[in-house]
Amino acid sequence: MTIDQQSATRIARVLAEALPYIRRFRGRTVVIKYGGNAMVDARLKSGFARDVVLMKLVGIHPVVVHGGGPQIGRLLERIGKESRFVDGMRVTDAETMDVVEMVLGGLVNKEIVQLIASHGGRAVGLTGKDGGLIRARKLHIRRKGPELEQPEIIDLGHVGEVEAVDTGVVDMLVAGDFIPVIAPIGVGEDGRSYNINADLVAGRVAEVLQAEKLILLTNTAGVLDREGRVLTGLGPEEVDALIADGTIHGGMLPKVRCALEAVRAGVRAAHIIDGRVEHAVLLELFTDEGVGTLIRGEGP
Repeated sequence: MTIDQQSATRIARVLAEALPYIRRFRGRTVVIKYGGNAMVDARLKSGFARDVVLMKLVGIHPVVVHGGGPQIGRLLERIGKESRFVDGMRVTDAETMDVVEMVLGGLVNKEIVQLIASHGGRAVGLTGKDGGLIRARKLHIRRKGPELEQPEIIDLGHVGEVEAVDTGVVDMLVAGDFIPVIAPIGVGEDGRSYNINADLVAGRVAEVLQAEKLILLTNTAGVLDREGRVLTGLGPEEVDALIADGTIHGGMLPKVRCALEAVRAGVRAAHIIDGRVEHAVLLELFTDEGVGTLIRGEGP
């Protein structure tokens, strides 16, 4: 196949633009939360796997944390079990937890590993139970209201939050030139498995690894202002102000707070990017414009 001069020039410019970013991030760790449309659209899934493999080939260390809510919901529906949610979190009884482990730790995790392998990468799938990676504790939802004399405590079953992260197994895999792919399942002191929000796991893993970047793939263009324009290059104080005045609200709030916690704990930058865009990860990392919102850390 021949290539015309205009296309060749455009490709050369893209590669030249990427070079300083590749040099800057070589040897650094980037934690990516993989979810949303990017996990269900075949073209986007293939593009994501290629992005991750390319990152590894140029000397960056990607660590992938994935979700899988829609896949869990479909399997529960097939076995005739209703999904219930409280504040966006799935109520997870013992039977549902078995399904969560099978889908996240098995089907979804291994599909991602295989996708990476099909593009020439070497990946290893983990759950937070492997190597003591994620120690969890039971998550309690407390609701207050004027009609309640005491706060109401809602039991979500096997839903947890991250108590501690031991990245020993991740460090070993990265040193061995593997790409870790982590399912967000932790284990409590009682030996029980807990389903944990993947954004929260990605954020805590990035903090403990002192990652260069935390990237959260979403189904939106990023953090938007009141006119619907993407905001980027934000510092923590600017983000706090946008939350206070209601510009950042609804479903974007948990992701933004996750990003804020990460940068305040030492992660150099957090990105909330549009996973509906093919090769979104590479575009955000290696181009001047990017495809989402960058939240800067407080350090130099």
